[in-house]
Amino acid sequence: MSQRQSQSTDKNIVDRTKRRSASGKMISEARKYASSSMHRPVKYEVERLHSYAENHVNAKLALPLFVMIIAMVSTQWVGAMLAAYWATIVILSYGVLLAVSNRYLQTDSDEKELPKWRHRFMGAQLLVAFAWSTFAFYHCASCNIADTFLIIQFSAILVFQAVTMMLSHSFGAHLLMTSAPPTIVLALRLILTFQPAPLVMGGILIGSQVFFYFVANRFRISILSALAHHHERENLIAELETAKSMSEEARRRAEEANLAKSRFLATMSHELRTPLNAILGFSEVMQSEVLGPLGNDTYKGYISDIHASGTHLLKVINEILDLSRVEAGRYELREEAIKLAHIIEEANQMVALKARTKGVEISLQVEENLPLIWADEKAVRQIALNLLSNALKFTPTGGRITITVGWTTLGGQYFSVRDTGPGIPEDEIPVVLSSFGQGSIAIKSAEQGTGLGLPIVQAL
Repeated sequence: MSQRQSQSTDKNIVDRTKRRSASGKMISEARKYASSSMHRPVKYEVERLHSYAENHVNAKLALPLFVMIIAMVSTQWVGAMLAAYWATIVILSYGVLLAVSNRYLQTDSDEKELPKWRHRFMGAQLLVAFAWSTFAFYHCASCNIADTFLIIQFSAILVFQAVTMMLSHSFGAHLLMTSAPPTIVLALRLILTFQPAPLVMGGILIGSQVFFYFVANRFRISILSALAHHHERENLIAELETAKSMSEEARRRAEEANLAKSRFLATMSHELRTPLNAILGFSEVMQSEVLGPLGNDTYKGYISDIHASGTHLLKVINEILDLSRVEAGRYELREEAIKLAHIIEEANQMVALKARTKGVEISLQVEENLPLIWADEKAVRQIALNLLSNALKFTPTGGRITITVGWTTLGGQYFSVRDTGPGIPEDEIPVVLSSFGQGSIAIKSAEQGTGLGLPIVQAL
């Protein structure tokens, strides 16, 4: 049942509506952030640049070796001097790219420095593209169209495209800055010959560049997806850690509260019940005039009031202690085989005199052949007494209270208490079931109580 604030204007009806805790709000916000981050376009520039730089650093030996092999093969057609010049230019351009990559990996880059680093990488890429374009520009005057050197240039640019795709796929479309210029230069040279074989090779170069770009783009998307899942997992881990710390804090506070309740129980039991028992004992002795007559009827009235007030106060203290003991988890059930109908009959006898005085009829209906049940006799008796006392309190003179003991549909046993009183408004049920809570009818028309009877019944 949802808990709503009572519409009664009575100030004693307290709003017991559950409020959303701060920890619940924080966890909900963290979960909302984690779920929304999955649908946001995230660039992950830092991670992508880190992967790009790391790939080139890991290939620092393979790149110069590849260039030197191409240069040595080309010496037969271009000469050793020109091949050495070209190899030196390419290796130096790769050296610049490796230096920038090393510097980036060693620097703690933040978001503000990313444009600067991106421009540095783009500049190094342009140097590599220029160096490889000089290789594609070279024309062997002594070679014919069918000469092997064109095939070497074609093969070298194809391998260069593949290497660039492998190393620079995380950089996105900027990888075209490295491989596209030499590809375009050599493809145009081949196509402009208007010969069948060079035309096919030029088309293959352009097609392979497009193919390698799409492959690199798929790699980049896979990396972004992996990074997104990684960040989502980190968000969930952070959320779990936050929830765990909140849970531990709540557990610590609950333990402290239980300890405080235990101390409260011990203090109440000793500091209040002990002197009250003495007051009740002495008042009973004086009331029965065991040690001699009082000699004054007024004193007898005072002693009766003292005894009645002390009895009421002891009852209130016992109810508070019982409820606190149940809430603190210190109420020990002593279960045994008991006869439910006998306990209900005893409770009925305890309130019968008060019911006759008030003019309320109590009817007890017990089904036959009810077996023993396994329960705590004291707890069952207290539940029955509290329910009967509550019903008697709100039943007007001439009313009727019906007690029923019988079988449940599943083979268990139950007892119920019904009365002809005004009942409890639906919106006040949460208030009445809370500790010290009293409804508007209880305050305006019935006897004043502590507001602990029904909460104790619910707790037990």
